[in-house]
Formats: sequence, C-alpha cells, structure tokens
Amino acid sequence: MVSPVRLMPRLLRHNDRFGTGARITASYGPGFLFILLTRLALVAFRPDIVDRENRPRDTPLARMRASYDFIVVGGGTAGCVLANRLSENPAWTVLLLEAGGDEQYMSDVPLVMPSLPNSPLDWKFKTEPQPHACKAFIESRSSWPRGKVLGGCSTINGMLYIRGNRRDYDGWRDQGCPGWGYDDVLPYFKKSEDVRVHELRASPYHGVGGELNVEHYKYYSHIAEDFLEAGRELGIRVGDVNGEVQSGFMKSHGTLRQGLRCSASKAFLRPASKRPNLHVSMFSAVQRIVVVDGRAAGVIFRKAGRPRLQVALANREVLLAAGAVQSPQLLMVSGVGPAAHLRAVGVPVAVDSPGVGGNLQDHVALGGTAYLIDSPPHAGPMGEVFVLPRAATLNTLLGFITGSGGPMYAWPQGEVMGFISTKYANQSDDWPDVQLFLASSSDASDGGVFNMRNLGVTDEVYASVYEPILYREAYSVVPLLLRPRSRGTVRLRSPDMAQPPLIDPNYLADPRDVEILVEGAKAGYQLMGTRAMRALNATLNPFKFPACAHLPHPSDEYWACQARQYSMTIYHPVGTCKMGPAHDPLAVVDPRLRVYGVVGLRVVDASVMPNIPSGNTMAPVIMVAEKAADMIKQDWNAPWTPPDTPRHPIYHGRYDA
Repeated sequence: MVSPVRLMPRLLRHNDRFGTGARITASYGPGFLFILLTRLALVAFRPDIVDRENRPRDTPLARMRASYDFIVVGGGTAGCVLANRLSENPAWTVLLLEAGGDEQYMSDVPLVMPSLPNSPLDWKFKTEPQPHACKAFIESRSSWPRGKVLGGCSTINGMLYIRGNRRDYDGWRDQGCPGWGYDDVLPYFKKSEDVRVHELRASPYHGVGGELNVEHYKYYSHIAEDFLEAGRELGIRVGDVNGEVQSGFMKSHGTLRQGLRCSASKAFLRPASKRPNLHVSMFSAVQRIVVVDGRAAGVIFRKAGRPRLQVALANREVLLAAGAVQSPQLLMVSGVGPAAHLRAVGVPVAVDSPGVGGNLQDHVALGGTAYLIDSPPHAGPMGEVFVLPRAATLNTLLGFITGSGGPMYAWPQGEVMGFISTKYANQSDDWPDVQLFLASSSDASDGGVFNMRNLGVTDEVYASVYEPILYREAYSVVPLLLRPRSRGTVRLRSPDMAQPPLIDPNYLADPRDVEILVEGAKAGYQLMGTRAMRALNATLNPFKFPACAHLPHPSDEYWACQARQYSMTIYHPVGTCKMGPAHDPLAVVDPRLRVYGVVGLRVVDASVMPNIPSGNTMAPVIMVAEKAADMIKQDWNAPWTPPDTPRHPIYHGRYDA
C-alpha cells in the first residue's frame, strides 16, 4: 500500500480538480502529519529530550522575594547567560522574567525547526510594508519571528554557530567602544564554547568545556559534499569560518548536543535553575521599567495574563535583555527615547534619548532561487537533496527515536555556509560582504508547508514559480547581505506593551545593497557551472517571478528584480539601543552597556551592537552577555550589605495602574 505522504505529490501534480490554492493547501498534509507523529514519538521514546528533572521550574508569585539584586528582563539568548553567570555568586539574588514558557520537546529536533515560527513560541511580528522590498510577500511585509520562550531565538532558530569577522569588532572599538575589539571579545566566545568538532578542539580560536556545545549536524544530505567540491573548483578555501580566516566554505556548525538543539536555555539556564538565589518567572510580560529620580527602581509585569500587575524591585540593577525589537519598545514605554515621538504617542518623557529604536539593521537575503538536479544512483533512497515526502517516513522517525541518525537531525536550509567577497569588497582583505546559504532544499521541497507560510509568500507567486516544480529535487543558494547600508527603526504603536511596535527595517533603501546581492546571486549561479554540479545536471528553475518575467534570466536586471521581490530576512535584527561614547548623540548605552541618563539600568542583547556582525548573530549575542556579566561583577566588586530600609519608595506586590 502506498503511503499518503508518498502519494501526495502525484495527486497534487495530476489532479486537475484542485485549484491553485487548494493544491497548495493540500500539500500541507505530509508536513503536519509527520510533525504530529514526531510529537507523539518524542514523549513516548525520547526521555532525554523530555528531560523532566533538569528543566527550569516556574516561580509562583507567592514565593517571589520582595526585591532582588538583579532583575533580568527576557529569558532569551542573552538573558539565560546573565541568569547563570550572575547567580554564580550565592550572595546575589536574581530574578529572570520571561514572557513565554519552557521549551517544547519539538524544538530540540533540527528538521522541524521551520515549524517553530508562527507557533506559540513566536511573537509573530510583522514589519511595516516595505516600499523597496518584499514585493512577493503578503502586503509587502516581512515576517519577523522572535522567540517567546526560554532560550528566546536560540530555541527557534537554525542553530548556526557563526561569530562574525575580526573587522566587525575592531570597528566597534574604533567607533568609541573600548574593550570591544576582536582580541577583547574572543575570550568570551571561547568561554561559553565546548567545540566538539574534532579537528578544532586544539584551535586557539575555539573553546573546550564551556556550556554551549558546538558540533557538526548529525546528518547532511549528499549534496553537501558537492557544494564543498564546487567551491574548491572555483578556488574557494574550505575550512573553519570561525577561525583565523572567515572567507571560504564550511559544513555548517550548529549549537547542538548529540545532534539535538542546544539552546541558551539548555546550555545556561537548566544547569543553574536549581540555585536557591535564582528565580525564574515564566509567562511574565514586563509592562515597563519603573524609573524614580533617574534610577531604575524595578519593573512592572503581568503574570500569566492576570489582570492585576505586579512590581519587582531591583536592589542593584535592571538588565534589559528583551531583544532588538522589545528592548527599545520597553525603554520607550518607560519614558526613555526620542522625546518628540514619546509625546506623540502619549508617553511622559523621563530621558530624551534620540537613538532608542533607531539604527535598526538586519541581514536581508535574495531568496527563492531553485536549481533543479537529478540524483545519481549512489545517493540511495534519500536522494541527493531533501524532499519532504521522501524524508517524512516511518523509517526516518524510527532512526530518530532510536538515536541512530537520519534526516531528522538535519537542517536543510543551510548545510554548507560560504563567505565570499564580491567586487564591492576589498579583495585583498578577509572581510567578505556576502554570506551564502547553500541549502539542500528549495521552496518547492516542502510543498509550501513551511517556507511559504513562514515568509508570507503570496499564493500567486508560489503558484507561478514553485508549483510547477513541486517536490522536484532541487537545491538553493541564498546570498545574504552581510553589512547593509540601509537603516530602519522601531517605534511605538501605543504606550501598551501588548501592542506590537512599528517595525520598519527599510530594506534595500540604499541601491548599493541591491547591487551587492546581485553579485551574490551571480556567485551562486557560477556554482551551477562547476563539474560537481554539472554531474547532477543542475539547471536553474525556468519559472520566473511574475513581476520579473519581462527580464532576461539570468541577468543583473533580473536578479535585482528578484531581490526586491523575495527579500527574505535571516532574522538578525540588531542596533536599536546602540552602544557608543557619550559624545555620540544617538548612543543609547555606554561601552559598559549602561543606559545613558538612567542609573541602574543596562541593555544586554543584540540591540546594543553599533554595527551588525558579518554572520549569524546568536553567537555574538552570547558573547555580549558573557562580557556584560563580567563587567557587572567588576562594577559591584565592593562588599555589599542590604539597606535597613527599602531603597525605593514603591510598594512591592500588586500594582494598580
């Protein structure tokens, strides 16, 4: 009997009774059915993933203290690191407030990562309509998944471990942020790392014994080796992109532990969660920071949706680690931000800080390109590349629940990472301007169940470009712009934190951003002509984007048109609480991450980065949090005794706003 999962592609291709929308909707069946079976199997057969004994426990209101030395707002990537490092001192009390709950079992499985955006683990933000980009997406809006869960984005992302380039951090230092040069931050990358890639364990650029496990993915498609060979043919170095040299190709490294996701929560929070001086309060949405006489006194938060608000007081500091979207939002609703904007939305101004919510940067990519191939006989039953119906089988599930391996340990969207310099970069310098995601899948590989839904690709575009090649064997090369010139903003929609802010990344407003992406797309096309790819009969998907159909393909004009159609984010927003010297009018925090104008308040997350790193941002965020924890310890190294009277004249407990 033929399984429904294997039969679905034939039904979709040949049953003319289906309309376009119906065919796309019906294609969701294999993915959703497989996810349901996986969820049931994890509970029944993988107690190591369930891990009931080590998971953090929620602290109920009745057990919370009247005050804490440190309040960490946001239990995401940075917040988990801070909670661990600060609670190492048994004399300090730490409260970690997280708006979401604990990690779900499914988030451990690399293959199902695309099912996590738009789930309850995601804030589900959307950008404002983009005038220069995102034209193939519904309302020209970009979806911005942000983790609403312990571990934050490290719990829902692709797990890639990429640090960025030496020049990035030296640039931070040279802009007036002493202590943030590459030689200063490298020890903090190494401190958290436990590299389990054998050939790197002796490298002076990598750490051993840290909390964060870094490994190869446990499963790679056959085409991963062909990608590397194609790079070699073009004279591209194959080696570690997190070491002395960044330029080159590499089989992707992930934050993984024995093939499973190693989120910041798993790495940092679970080992610390039983410390009596650390309280973790889940489903606790911070409404604003309480600023009294220029000092951060504490925070007001809502627990588990209850109507009454709660107050938590900070004896020493409030540490804002809510991410590049919500850290500036929280500052602004608390009265710290551009004065004219705050007044316009009805927020009393505590500190006029013009840079809050500005300087928004994100890595935008030219997505949607598919290269069709033929699998050689030696590729075996899984073929050369990932195709959902072929991978979503009982044998695949059995391989996972027994731990023996298989495609469920894969992340097809980026099996090989490449860093290249286009003609716009200094060819004599190791500072690439494009990152290539070499993927063993295309937008047609999953029938639209994940990528189309996550990004918001319109039915019309999907039907024109991908439906004709539905479930065909294909790979993708996605060029990502490493250092965009365009800058955007985060602004308040209202003073209510329950209302998502106005997010405008201003994608591709600077024409040079498009020009660099075009060169990246041409580099991906060049790979198709290598012997390694010709052996697979690689050809470019002949079905064009409707808005670009009048242009010859491939051509610079077509690639530029596609860049503005399929302008995808890799979910790396940074910069909205910029770190900088006191004389920089747009700096929000100083080089010790202290908020200008407010005592006892720091920001510790991606929002402090003055310029975006040349690579994925999870590893740099962990580095920032590690360094921040050390600076906080240094700043509070004097003996401390509790005051005889409450430090802040605010009633602790219920707060009726």
